Amino acid sequence: MNARNLTFAAVLAVTFPLASGVAVAQSKTSEGVVTASYKSPHYKAPRTPGGQPDLEGVWANNNATPLQRPKALEGKEFLSDQELTAIKRAADDLFKDGKSDAAFGDAVFLAALANAQGKMKGYVTADGRVGDYSSVWTVNRDWTNRTSLIIDPPDGKLPALTARAQELAKRPSYVENDTAFGQGPGRRPDGPEDLGLSVRCITFGSPRIGAGYNSYMQIVQSAKTVLVLQENIHDARIIPLDGSPHPPANVKLWNGDSRGHWEGDTLIVDTTNYRAGVLMDNSEQLHVIERFQRTAPDYVTWNVTFEDPGTWVKPWTVEIPLRHTDDALIEYACHEGNYGMQGILAGARAADAAEAGRTGPGSK
Repeated sequence: MNARNLTFAAVLAVTFPLASGVAVAQSKTSEGVVTASYKSPHYKAPRTPGGQPDLEGVWANNNATPLQRPKALEGKEFLSDQELTAIKRAADDLFKDGKSDAAFGDAVFLAALANAQGKMKGYVTADGRVGDYSSVWTVNRDWTNRTSLIIDPPDGKLPALTARAQELAKRPSYVENDTAFGQGPGRRPDGPEDLGLSVRCITFGSPRIGAGYNSYMQIVQSAKTVLVLQENIHDARIIPLDGSPHPPANVKLWNGDSRGHWEGDTLIVDTTNYRAGVLMDNSEQLHVIERFQRTAPDYVTWNVTFEDPGTWVKPWTVEIPLRHTDDALIEYACHEGNYGMQGILAGARAADAAEAGRTGPGSK
């Protein structure tokens, strides 16, 4: 676990111009900085020695914008200045000074929205159990007036699931003492294979679009290759730019096979050959296309399209502004077989033994 994110050790589960209502940068609060536009229409990216647009550096994905447009904002692509200010003020009131629970993922935006609309007073879910985190651990967030990361479909919602995916979604997770350990057979694990890939420290899937938890990436370029290093579990994709084809379809990889090329100033990364069950219950038909483009001095606009006819009835696309940071990526110390895995399995066996004692000879 890297030093910046020792704050949370549990497993978590557009091309549209921004409207004129984008707020300009403000003083830092406990939730981060309200960003100015991440798209400058006349911006020209710096070049590498080889003449390519320079994407190198560490890029932060700490966006507060939720993946899907909340029901309360249906039909509304952008927030007004006033709405954005109210939601951000609500977030600041909720999460500063450790007076509420920590929030992760989309929960930061959703809790702030509910409070700004007067539908909720506070965000407190602490139950006193070991593992509760106060909001001092909530990662600083960046805010824009977008209401969803999804830009296609236009309603900002994930497409409907296929029949296959609907059946998979019904599977229970293994839960012990209110802690979920990822998709599995819905019972205590007999071994590591019964736990999710992220719990086993194998992968969080790639590309990982979740924000606010080890959500940085580093890009390193050469004339013929691009390296994209994800912070979480330090997944690294070495992406050739030489026009070579994907391997045969029967070659399956946890994070797929990525091939890249340049279209003008945009890096296009095409990924196929996925194993099933890595990203949102994907099938082996998953096909991902990413577009990386420098659109402002401190921003790369990252556009990602997911197409998987085995999981969703149609493709969907997100647009994510990645903000440059001078922070270094420190090792994410997670590996299969670590003491966390030993503890999970030892706890499962202890629970088995306790149940056997309650139901064995002499029990009432």
